[in-house]
Amino acid sequence: MTKHQHSTLRRKIAMTSFLLLGILLSMMVGSDAFVMGRNHAELFRVAAETASASSTSQSGENMNDPNEIVARRIVVEGDVQGGYYRSCVLNEAGRFRRLTGTMSPPDDSKTAEIYVEGKRKMVDGFVRWCKRSNIGLSQVVKVTEITEADPTGLYDSFYCKTR
Repeated sequence: MTKHQHSTLRRKIAMTSFLLLGILLSMMVGSDAFVMGRNHAELFRVAAETASASSTSQSGENMNDPNEIVARRIVVEGDVQGGYYRSCVLNEAGRFRRLTGTMSPPDDSKTAEIYVEGKRKMVDGFVRWCKRSNIGLSQVVKVTEITEADPTGLYDSFYCKTR
């Protein structure tokens, strides 16, 4: 084996090891922790936040149940008037996390309200996704308010309203 072949093999082994570590970490933390393109520090930050959140919420019995149905109202501000952000929210909440609810159309201001309900772990993951705020392209969006709500059960899917 030549020196070049040996270094190529070592690189392939290192990349495979990193990929397996990411998959294992995502299985321990949750499905939204492993996203291609994140750097090492962000992966470990997400794992640490999840671990601290689960340890602080152990005071209540229902706080640990990931399958409990919960609801959140999330107010976002920024570039929410274009269809790209609504499409991303629809995909993330409705298709990827199987949440129900709605995203209200923004009025003339730059704020919109997202109402989601579903399993606790899926709703919490969606809230973390919203807080990340790096949707892509040149979208600048930030979460201004998150409130707990009582699940209504009125929605059978996730809807993004248009005017």
